Amino acid sequence: MSALESLRYFRPELTITIFIVLVALTDLFLRGTPERKRGILMDVSMVGVVLSVIMVLLAGDTSPKLIFFGMTAVDGFAVFFKFLLAGAVLLVGIIAYRSNEVASEDVGEFYSFLLALLLGMYLLASAANLLMIYLALEFVSIASYILTGSKRRDRASSEAALKYVIYGAFASGIMLFGMSYLYGLFGSLDLATLQAAIPEGLAAVSGQDLFIMKAALGLSVILVFAGFGYKIAAVPFHMWCPDVYQGAPTPVTALLSVAPKAAGFAVLLRFLYGTLTSSQGTLALTTDVPWPWILGAVSAITMTVGNLTAIQQTNLKRLLAYSSIAHAGYLLMGVVTVSREGMFAVLFYLVVYLFMNLGAFFVILSVRERTGSEDIDVYRGLGKREPFTAVLFGIFLFSLAGLPPLAGFIGKFYLFMAVLKAAGYWYYVLAVIAIVNSVVGLYYYARIIRAMFFDTGKDTSPMGLLAFHKVLMFILVVPTLVFGLFWQPLVRGVSSALSIEGVVQAEQTEEKMIVNR
Repeated sequence: MSALESLRYFRPELTITIFIVLVALTDLFLRGTPERKRGILMDVSMVGVVLSVIMVLLAGDTSPKLIFFGMTAVDGFAVFFKFLLAGAVLLVGIIAYRSNEVASEDVGEFYSFLLALLLGMYLLASAANLLMIYLALEFVSIASYILTGSKRRDRASSEAALKYVIYGAFASGIMLFGMSYLYGLFGSLDLATLQAAIPEGLAAVSGQDLFIMKAALGLSVILVFAGFGYKIAAVPFHMWCPDVYQGAPTPVTALLSVAPKAAGFAVLLRFLYGTLTSSQGTLALTTDVPWPWILGAVSAITMTVGNLTAIQQTNLKRLLAYSSIAHAGYLLMGVVTVSREGMFAVLFYLVVYLFMNLGAFFVILSVRERTGSEDIDVYRGLGKREPFTAVLFGIFLFSLAGLPPLAGFIGKFYLFMAVLKAAGYWYYVLAVIAIVNSVVGLYYYARIIRAMFFDTGKDTSPMGLLAFHKVLMFILVVPTLVFGLFWQPLVRGVSSALSIEGVVQAEQTEEKMIVNR
């Protein structure tokens, strides 16, 4: 599709771009008290996010298609992630309005880069070309670096941003090197073209040349996966995560824990399903390399490292950082199945993870605003000091642990179902490892519950948490509870997002089977 024709489907991204400029100009010329200026900048930014979602809806036709000469895809998959990412940015943008960690003099820059991050994630979720994937990933990374270091007078924030930059530059360089190999081997950067070119290229050679080509292809894909692994914080590319989460402003940490991770899984799924799978109507891999085994090993190691390390943490932001690494391992279980049910499980879990993880971070933010600390000792006796907040925090934590009847349990149920349906020895082993890790996760979540309801802190007076924060927590706890009991509406919504441009769809009966289950 030509550039002029493509603009019709690019309106969400254009809307965000316009509002990035508008927020910057508003910050530059607006006069008034810091509180008034802060409120107006937040309003303008969030209007931009909402309008971008409206533009997604107005696009109407979501049948898979490529725009801008194949650089970007428009399909149900991209639309799903745009809704998810916009929802995360909207919630974080609202709670940042009352956060002491976002300085009044920097609030214009904060919201400008918040919108820039959303624009980058939109592009990343839609990218259908290796060059576009790299540019979008860098766009997301640069905005994330700046937001992480937005507390310019705080040494921990600056240190976190520096570590983030170093790890990000290293991972991006590795990924770009792998992409150059793919282009050199098959002469294209388009995912759909590579999907057809890989089996044709392997079939055209034999003997020693075939061995060399397979080795080069395997190496290139591993290098590309390194870039994706960095974005989703999978082992061994996770080392930036705890320091960045702890040092960044808490609203930024909350956003980084869900939105860029979701965008990372979006591009990982698009690359895997749109490049390495068969274009003949099945999801069979086009190479002899056992990618499910490799990704399964990464999944098992990631969830194990995340959970075992989280046990030792006393800083709750750092504990939830390792928890998010473990959850990346759980999500990878759905990826390794290379099936529609696996992809469905990943998308479903990302939705429920958004609610329960943002809710947990919002509690941490609210308590930190009053105490200045994120240590677990601050939460001792919280059940008596702030019973409403403590109960909500407990619900979020139990949902993260995967206990019924909460949404986290249903999300894990679909992940396990996808793995068990793959029906192989390695998949059964992976499921057992995930069950053991879920028990470990329950242990360190229960530590926080015990501190809130069974321990007594030095101060027993009410904290006086903001009602504004409590309202946002309650808004997030509602879907955490509702989707644990009535999840079929969410199932139908996620099922409509299983169309990826370049992948011939499986029979509709399989999709109906997913919905019925």
